[in-house]
Order: sequence, then structure tokens, then C-alpha cells
Amino acid sequence: MNSEVVANGSKLSLSLKILAWLSLLAGVGIGLFALAGPIAVWLGMANFQLGFGFLRIVNSWADWIAGISLVIAIGIFVVARQQQIPAGQKLSALAFAGCVAAFLSWYVPETFRPPEGTPAIHDIATDPYAPLEYIAIAPLRADAANNMDYGVMPGIDSVQQHIDMQVAAYPDIVPQTFSESPDVIFERALAAVEALGWELVSADATTGRIEATDTTFWFRFKDDVVVEVSADPTGGAILNARSLSRVGRSDVGKNAARLREFFALL
Repeated sequence: MNSEVVANGSKLSLSLKILAWLSLLAGVGIGLFALAGPIAVWLGMANFQLGFGFLRIVNSWADWIAGISLVIAIGIFVVARQQQIPAGQKLSALAFAGCVAAFLSWYVPETFRPPEGTPAIHDIATDPYAPLEYIAIAPLRADAANNMDYGVMPGIDSVQQHIDMQVAAYPDIVPQTFSESPDVIFERALAAVEALGWELVSADATTGRIEATDTTFWFRFKDDVVVEVSADPTGGAILNARSLSRVGRSDVGKNAARLREFFALL
């Protein structure tokens, strides 16, 4: 009888070990799969469409793996405690680690999901009726999928429709006014560009123009920014800016967020 109890205990212990390791491997595996997309883009082995394809697969499975792994972790802990199985807490911790890895694989991409109502546009200007033009950056966009004409993009019937969509979604993206002189604001804008890690393409203090490129971290999207500082007729300075994606119909709100961050530094 004792030998039978020992045998059953060994089988149960083995089963718990298998469940724990499967949970860990599944969680870590889905996490590595999630990282594979951005890494492939970083290394130039894939384009962003393939990377997004990886994330769509992860999004379909990661939450399920996290939930199942959590149930397994709790189950192992309870059973091991009742049956006094050695290393029960360690096995439960392994399963829980798989749960955390899978959850992060699902959660981190979800944090980049835009708020509901974010328009499918990729060109944001402080003055949409007279958007700044790109000059120095224009040659760098020769092969870009998106053109440089504000409001001209697939799915948009007219420039006015684009303006209406931008204003409704981002009413705070407007010309910035300052009491300081244009020279002071220009130097402050240059410092903000450097602080944000944008690649400076052109800076002309005479015209008050700055052109720069921001490269996103995960999928290395290149978005171009143009800034112009001019004198305010009533005194002080006015700063206009525009941020435009090179690829993708929707920027998921990134261009507006970029300008907000830039303005905050000013």
C-alpha cells in the first residue's frame, strides 16, 4: 500500500512538473514570438507588415496562455500543499512566470492601441489650412509611401474632411504662442529636438525653420517634423509645426502625441 501511495505521489509530482514547465515554455515562447517581429524589422529582415502580423498572432493567443498558466499556477500550489509535494512552490512559481510573460506579451502592445475615435490619418499640422511644407526633408521622402500633400490620402474625400477629422480629434494641436522673441523660441525648439532624440536634418535661424526625423522604437517608423518660428504681430513669437508619417494610412495618434511632447518641452 505504501509503495502504491509513493508511486501515485511520484506520478502526481511528475504531472505537476510537466504542467509547470509547459506553462513557462508557452509564456516565454509567446513572449519571444512577440519580440521576433520588432527584432526582424530592426535587423532589416522583415517589413513592418510582417511584424504587425506577428503581433496579431500574439494578440490572439497571449491572453489565453496567461489565463491558463495562472489557473495552472494556482492549481499546482493548492495540490502541492495538500499532497505535501516537495518543490510545489517552485513549480507554481514557474507556471506563474509563464503567466506573467504571456500577459506582458499581450499587455505591452495593447498600451499602444489608440483611444477609440482616433482618426485614420497620418499628417498633423498646427495650422491645417496653411500647413508647413517640407523642403530639406523632401529628398529623403522620395521613396516614401505617403506623399507630402496635406489631407491627400486613401480614404479621405477632400482636404476639408481631413481638417475636420484632425480638429475634432486633436483640438489642442494649434499654433503655439510665446511672449519671448523668435530667436529665443528657435533655440528652445532646437534644444527640444535634441532632447527628444530626433535626427536634425535642417536648422535655419534666419527663417526660423527646423526639419527633423523621428524614428519610432519598436518598428523603426520614420516620421518627419517641420517647425517654423516667426514673429507674432502682437509681440513675442508664434511656432507652427507639422508631423507626417512616411508609411501607413493611420498613425494611431503618434504624430499628435509627438507634437504634444515637443510643445511640452517648450
